[in-house]
Amino acid sequence: MRKGINPTATLRPSKARIRDSFERAAPTYDGAADIQRRICTQLAAGLPDIAPARLLDAGCGTGFAQANLQARFPNAHSVALDLSPAMLDRVAAPCCRVSSDLEHLPLAAASIDLYWTSLAVQWCDLPRALAEARRVIADGGALALASLGPATFHELRSAFAGVDAHRHTLSFHAPEELRNLAMAAGFVAVDVQNHTEIAYYPDFKSLLRAVKALGANQLGAGRRTSLLSRNAFARAELAGEALRTPAGLPLTYDVITLHART
Repeated sequence: MRKGINPTATLRPSKARIRDSFERAAPTYDGAADIQRRICTQLAAGLPDIAPARLLDAGCGTGFAQANLQARFPNAHSVALDLSPAMLDRVAAPCCRVSSDLEHLPLAAASIDLYWTSLAVQWCDLPRALAEARRVIADGGALALASLGPATFHELRSAFAGVDAHRHTLSFHAPEELRNLAMAAGFVAVDVQNHTEIAYYPDFKSLLRAVKALGANQLGAGRRTSLLSRNAFARAELAGEALRTPAGLPLTYDVITLHART
């Protein structure tokens, strides 16, 4: 185990499972991604005053950020990269499309001026992904990263806690872990911000369907491999209902944004 890293945050699904999940989610992703778009907008607000000649949208999904980045930096050569070819097929903005893994970028060293990634690195071995980011960003370049912290989806963990001992969400790195890992990878002027976004749903089944529609329902070691019984699901649903607010059933995103330079 790497020093200073939450060991449960290293329990990731296989790349094949992650890719397959987002392949299936590609047709439904945009309809469920309101908070994801909001986080992109927040991440963009913290960008430095730069004029990148080459930018990478790493984990681009269906291309919401790619379109906005091109509007902001119209003279930049843009690369959209995602593990899922089905997601890449939905990127409408004109750009170079690459299907690849953030831990093994098929890019030359110092070939990118702005590395942008929003809600993708939580699926990665974070030290490796950050090391790759540092490798491809040219000196004087910028990193803009959004990820999720430990309180993310705590409502799901609470709902299923009385049902079984399996993992029902990913485990996530804390903001200070993310800062330390970025600095260890060679980034400087590291600025980390942390805030909460909450989505609301009319019922527990709608909440679970939304997570699946986003492709965010894959887990690593410790996940349940068999179906819940009807009785067990009813207990989880009842526990979820105990968290109801006037706005509906909440689902928390513990958002971490990081901006850094090389």
